Amino acid sequence: MTDPWDVESLDLDAYLARTGQQAAPPSAEALTALHEAHVRTIPFENVDPALGRTPRLDLESITAKLVRRQRGGYCFEHSLLFAAVLEHLGYEVSRRAARVQPHRNGPRTHMNLVVTVDGDELLADVGFGAGVLRPMRLADGAVVDQAGWNHRLTRDGRLWTLEKQTAEGWEPLHAFDDQPQRLIDYEVYNHYTATHPDSPFTGRLVVMRLDEGISRKLIGDTLVVERPDGSQETTPVDDRAEALRSLDVVLTDDELTGL
Repeated sequence: MTDPWDVESLDLDAYLARTGQQAAPPSAEALTALHEAHVRTIPFENVDPALGRTPRLDLESITAKLVRRQRGGYCFEHSLLFAAVLEHLGYEVSRRAARVQPHRNGPRTHMNLVVTVDGDELLADVGFGAGVLRPMRLADGAVVDQAGWNHRLTRDGRLWTLEKQTAEGWEPLHAFDDQPQRLIDYEVYNHYTATHPDSPFTGRLVVMRLDEGISRKLIGDTLVVERPDGSQETTPVDDRAEALRSLDVVLTDDELTGL
């Protein structure tokens, strides 16, 4: 297959309009701008799995939802879309799979990207729960400020681990190797993530937004606002539709009723 990811079907102009970006030649600076704009604009959310629906992973369905509607999605949707955008713009992209919470025997259910720019490999992770704002160069021990929270990459042989600095030390978030994936691999991971009773994305609503110095999460009917200094505000939500709109997720009446 000459285009197994159906990249040519992407409406690049619509994506750039959605994120407020302009097409630019590949560079580390341009990649960072695109990455930040994507995370700031398109929410991380699991409305479809919470409604008992498995998200479609074809690019047309992803574009209709994440680009043409005021909606978001989770890692497979975000990263498949972002990979297509990058390849359209001339970047070299490798689609990867990561094991979430590897220190706790978590599942291999996260999609991330490794992007090559000017000979350097960088982790692009627009779909990790809105936790990674900008790309990170693949360098053992590299620390990057992600909107006020330090993140670090460490290497053990072929395995890279993304860690977040907490009051207790460095917490492993996910681990990935250099094995490229195929679309059918993500279809399998997606089925588990959207349907398995042990998945964190079935049975409850999860919406996450990240911007400089602030992380906002709607978990069920509770809004949690966190800041890099460790402070946290937790607020019960009475009007779910309004709470979703405040996080840039606009649903139809049927979707709200289903939730």
